[in-house]
Parts: sequence; structure tokens; C-alpha cells
Amino acid sequence: MPDAYVRRVAEAKARAVAARDWERLVLAADTTVVIDGAMLGKPVSDADAKRMLCLLSGRTHEVLTAVAVFRAGMFEPLVDVERTEVEFAPLTEFEIDWYVATGEPRDKAGAYAIQGYASRFVTRIDGSYSNVVGLPIALVYQMFKGLTTL
Repeated sequence: MPDAYVRRVAEAKARAVAARDWERLVLAADTTVVIDGAMLGKPVSDADAKRMLCLLSGRTHEVLTAVAVFRAGMFEPLVDVERTEVEFAPLTEFEIDWYVATGEPRDKAGAYAIQGYASRFVTRIDGSYSNVVGLPIALVYQMFKGLTTL
């Protein structure tokens, strides 16, 4: 399950950092793109990026980001998940080849950066834009506010 996966990874990242210094406030996150129930992480090659972009072309997908917050005195990190739907225009083979050649898809979940050249392919977004960029700022803010009541 994609939801459980990003939660587990974000929590593991937070625990790993907190284990080195229990006095620090730790924020960790993990993002994946989901289409047809399949998770699209970071492409391993240009060919993999092209495959992912072909899957997203002309369709709606979901971006999931889990955020984990850990601080001194907590037994378990706070973990929450933000979900955003993103719709892509149909992409031509030329557009996909051009975009992959920019290098931007490398190191991006789903092989695209909404804040970069791929913005021209996005026809609709339902949810948090900052989530698609990589960190859902409103969710992080609410989680930090919640820490003051613990």
C-alpha cells in the first residue's frame, strides 16, 4: 500500500536522525507518485523516466507525501500523509523526449518537477501544490502547531 509505504519510510528517516541527537526537532518526509495503484519513485534511467511519463500522459495521478516529526520526549514520531491529485495533458513522444533531455526528471518521484519545465504539462491540480513540489508546507505547519500542545 502506497500510504503505508511512505509513512514507514518517513518515520524511519526521522528515527535515524533522532537516534544521533535526541535533543533536536526532526522533520522527515517521503514522496511517491501513484497511478493505477502502482508507485512511481525516482527513475533509475532516462528510459525509466520516459516510461513513467508515458504512464502519466493524459491522466490523473496522486502524489502522496508522508511527513514525520520527532522531538525529545516523544516515544513515537507524529506521522501524517498529504494527498494531491494531478492531471497531465496528453504528451507526445517529442515532448517526453525533450523533457527527459532537460535532466529535470532525474531524482524526482514520478519523473517530473511541477515547479519546473513540467509545469506546462499539468492541466489540473486538486490539493496542496507544495506537496507536489516535495513538502506539504500547510501540513508541516499544522503538525508543528500540534507539538505545542503535547
